[in-house]
Amino acid sequence: MAEHHTAAFVRTEILPEQAPPVSEAGIIRWMRENLFSGPLNTVLTFVGLFIIYFVLKEYSPWLRHSVWNAGSVGECRDIVTAKYGEGATGACWAIIRDRWNMFMFGFYPRELYWRPTLALGLLIFAAAPVLFSESRLIRMWVLGVVSVFLMVAFPGLDVPNGDTALLAVVLVGMLALAWMRPWSLLWLTAVYPGLAVWMLWGGSAWGPTLAMAGFVIGWLAWLATRSFGTILSVGAAVLAPVLWWLFGMAPVQALLDASLPAAIEGVRSEKFGGFVLAVTIGVAGIVLSLPMGVVLALARRSDMFLIKGLAVGFIEFIRGVPLISLLFVASLLLNYFLPPGTNFDIILRVIIMVTMFAAAYIAEVVRGGLAALPRGQYEAADSLGLDYWKAQRLIILPQALKISIPGIVSTFIGLFKDTTLVVFVGLLDPLKGITDSVRASFEWKGAYWEPYIFVGCIFFIFNFSMSRYSMYLERRLQRDHE
Repeated sequence: MAEHHTAAFVRTEILPEQAPPVSEAGIIRWMRENLFSGPLNTVLTFVGLFIIYFVLKEYSPWLRHSVWNAGSVGECRDIVTAKYGEGATGACWAIIRDRWNMFMFGFYPRELYWRPTLALGLLIFAAAPVLFSESRLIRMWVLGVVSVFLMVAFPGLDVPNGDTALLAVVLVGMLALAWMRPWSLLWLTAVYPGLAVWMLWGGSAWGPTLAMAGFVIGWLAWLATRSFGTILSVGAAVLAPVLWWLFGMAPVQALLDASLPAAIEGVRSEKFGGFVLAVTIGVAGIVLSLPMGVVLALARRSDMFLIKGLAVGFIEFIRGVPLISLLFVASLLLNYFLPPGTNFDIILRVIIMVTMFAAAYIAEVVRGGLAALPRGQYEAADSLGLDYWKAQRLIILPQALKISIPGIVSTFIGLFKDTTLVVFVGLLDPLKGITDSVRASFEWKGAYWEPYIFVGCIFFIFNFSMSRYSMYLERRLQRDHE
């Protein structure tokens, strides 16, 4: 009988690594998953490609025949006709090149363009330790780009070389702090609101300084009364700065202006326009509406009937009327509620109304985040013996705000776009006010699409940046993998 050997074969070497199938890697896999994952997706892909082809076919000649150097619309058309033949059309971007300063600065004095430019750059430095506290690489990239922008812009704005050199020294110092001790830049974050107001509007430096001192007075009042209970300490923290601003600030400022004058050339609000106006209103509205919205959300969920009723009434009233009606209130009616002789700046009135409008929507977004938290989080805070405010600050609000990030950023984007509505109260927004002012001149009468496309692109850059930061913040705060 024959013998049968059943010894198994054992491989003595490791097989070389094989490349994945072509359909499971690279661009082919991406197209299969995103463009051709099913019949409906495939049809939509081809429809989208056809629309893109149609748009490019119709409008690419207009873009290819662009004219960047001309003195009027008629000259643009003559250049296009001479180069591309009779009946050819082309974009006249020369209007942007000729009037870029109006789109950016409105009627702000030309010799003072450096002030809003520097204010915008310092805004990024002031926000960096808060927005990019966890990533040194991103922080340094952002601040490096801003520094290069300022150093390139200042000579083009006819700033003296000595002042540009001083700016370079200051920027290098702040970059070094951002690299080694980023939290030390919080001093700039604290003083930036007063500094920005002074740089944009000019006038006496003591006005913004003493206005900012009101917040310090409120903090000192809270420290002095916190042992008497939450309600009394919060009331003192609110009442003390209000009394200072109403009764104490003016005489102290008059005394300091007389003894230690420190002022720069003033600029009236009527001179503001373009993106200087849009960014001023947008940033102020964003910064002020977030804490106000959080307080309103907590008040709406309060167990105290009066607090809850006031919050609900405010939120529902603001959400029930269009923003344009609030802007008309700011322009026409707000002065009637102020003491006689009060000169209340129109931009400040608009900022107040925009802030109230955005805060009402943010309150609902944050309330949704609070409602999404499981009951166990509140019970855990109670089991640790935390009072209401500590529980909100340490446990509840951090989680609720993380959930609410997409809605909050969407509200901010809508707020920034809504700054164009200020044209209805006589301010020169970049979309309508400045565009109409530019086209009112004889040279550029007849230009239409180019200003709107340019302004739309700038708005897209701002809003897309906010959207990308929102996504970055969501990834940074993601804790599901831990």
